[in-house]
Amino acid sequence: MSDKKKTTIVLFSGDYDKAMAAYIIANGAAAYDHEVTIFHTFWGLNAIRKDEPITLKKGFLEKMFSKMMPRGADKMGLSKMNFAGMGPQMIKHVIKKHNAMTLPQLIEMAQEQEIKLVACTMTMDLLGLQEKELLDNIEYAGVAAYLGDAEEGNVNLFI
Repeated sequence: MSDKKKTTIVLFSGDYDKAMAAYIIANGAAAYDHEVTIFHTFWGLNAIRKDEPITLKKGFLEKMFSKMMPRGADKMGLSKMNFAGMGPQMIKHVIKKHNAMTLPQLIEMAQEQEIKLVACTMTMDLLGLQEKELLDNIEYAGVAAYLGDAEEGNVNLFI
């Protein structure tokens, strides 16, 4: 076991602002020399979906989930004040105005800092998501792998 502190985050939410908070905390922990894991499950998987549509053979329900879920971090809605899609545009304007990083930029920074981004394989199966639909350079695992990381974690968050 290393002396390095460990932070694990379960990203369950598909909300832009909550995913942004998870990635801000993750990047901050990595900057403080923590080993960081973000375990994306259920709606949190949308944060690591590719923006462009990928043509794959799927069943009816899997096709429906693919169409209904946001494709990529930049398309996620807000948890509050979504205003039929106008809320995310307003928050992105405020982010730009204050020279803050957007969620896609925070995800890119996380990858640069070698934060372990994990997609929950059980949820992928349930929602009909395939590896080709998710970002490159992420890991695929089940809850046992997350629990292995969390067991040694100094900080464990559920967002």
